[in-house]
Amino acid sequence: MTCVVAIDAGTTGVRSRAFFTDGRPSVAAYREFTQYFPRPGWVEHDAEEIWSATHSTLREVCEACAALGEAPVAIGITNQRETLVAWSKSTGRALARAIVWQDRRTSERCTELAPHLDTVRHTTGLVLDPYFSGTKAEWMLRTGAVAPTDDLAFGTIDSWLIWNLTGGNSFVTDESNASRTMLYDIRRHCWSEELCDLLSVPLSTLPEVVASSGRIGTTTSAGIPQGVPLSGIAGDQQAALFGHACFAPGHVKNTYGTGSFVLMNVGTTCPDPTEGMLTTIAWNIGGVTTYAAEGAIFVTGAAVQWLRDGLGIIATSAEVQELAASVPDAGGIVFVPALTGLGSPWWDAEARGAVFGITRGTTKAHLARATLDAMAYQTRDVIDAMARATGVTPHELRVDGGATVNDDLLQFQADVANVNVVRPVERETTALGAAFLAGLAEGVWASTDDIAEQRAVDRVFAPDTNLSPIVDVLFAQWHHALRRVTIID
Repeated sequence: MTCVVAIDAGTTGVRSRAFFTDGRPSVAAYREFTQYFPRPGWVEHDAEEIWSATHSTLREVCEACAALGEAPVAIGITNQRETLVAWSKSTGRALARAIVWQDRRTSERCTELAPHLDTVRHTTGLVLDPYFSGTKAEWMLRTGAVAPTDDLAFGTIDSWLIWNLTGGNSFVTDESNASRTMLYDIRRHCWSEELCDLLSVPLSTLPEVVASSGRIGTTTSAGIPQGVPLSGIAGDQQAALFGHACFAPGHVKNTYGTGSFVLMNVGTTCPDPTEGMLTTIAWNIGGVTTYAAEGAIFVTGAAVQWLRDGLGIIATSAEVQELAASVPDAGGIVFVPALTGLGSPWWDAEARGAVFGITRGTTKAHLARATLDAMAYQTRDVIDAMARATGVTPHELRVDGGATVNDDLLQFQADVANVNVVRPVERETTALGAAFLAGLAEGVWASTDDIAEQRAVDRVFAPDTNLSPIVDVLFAQWHHALRRVTIID
């Protein structure tokens, strides 16, 4: 029997999970970490706290595996992607709080960089937005938060964790994470000197870029098993794409998390930039790079957190499902959750959230329903834009993430997008993808065909075509609301 461990370092917490090849249930441990909001639009994490959460969950899972007579043969890492950490190579200590992917502090700088948009689009596949890591690094350097010395290391969360797990022996990232920095040339497969110069980010501060599947070091940190190969790395959304076995061009998945991210495998040839969509690297295996078209939706699950923490209308996030189900519809309410701007396909960093259609009859249940409806509307916007950009209309949408426990949401998603929504048996698809990448490198799975055979479907939600006229009206109302908070075509 074989055990592969995945470290899933997300936006609000870290989960380590052990997967067993004999099919027994996985074993997991989870720790939340603190969210810091020092100013409006700013979001920060304590990188040392993230490492502590990682170490403790990994230790707990390894101890649980040992009690079962198992030891991990490999570790895979998946992570919140664009969040940037700065640390000292000599001390291994973080030099400042990590700037989170949701952070909007560099919005004005991105506007100033508009004359360079074509270069950014062609080189990186991205758009000019504070979402990505490059302007975060520039901000740290410009403000003096860190000094541009040979001792400085910049990295996304995967790099930070690998550095700590290997005792500073490995300063690396993989292509999927590098492609989210706005500093990486996705065609030439190297850091872009032109963009690093534009943002004054020294090349010496950036990690070596390695394959997504392949041994890049072994564990040396005290308190966890020693010498375990670290053999898989992927950004969380690319890991989910891999975990869904989306190995053929045209395969599409959506992860409903803090935000939602729709990715389509577009093959091994890098496509030209397309309106509203990002082009990103899905993974690199055996020297072959696979690309993906991506629609990034900034706020879905985060809107539920806002209902809980900001408005206090629910005590736990899980309550939103029952509350929303207590009403037949949103009662005319439309909620545009642009709490940190709008991502794909609009890319409006200045848009702000709004609720339309409030009457004396509006209740918290209607707002809860509108919050879930907005997840489905935003996803359809991305799927429509993706179909226009690629010429491929998906016949199914493979889904994962916390919201997929909600049958009503997934049925509404199928109706709104007019596509089969496929929920897998294994809901922890992001962690599973990281485990697959690590296990593939170590021979646990022989090939992607072998991995695809592991995929099991829990339920398929088919669209109810009889509801199409109603859905069309609701979707038109959504777009009317969008026009009130942003300028759309």
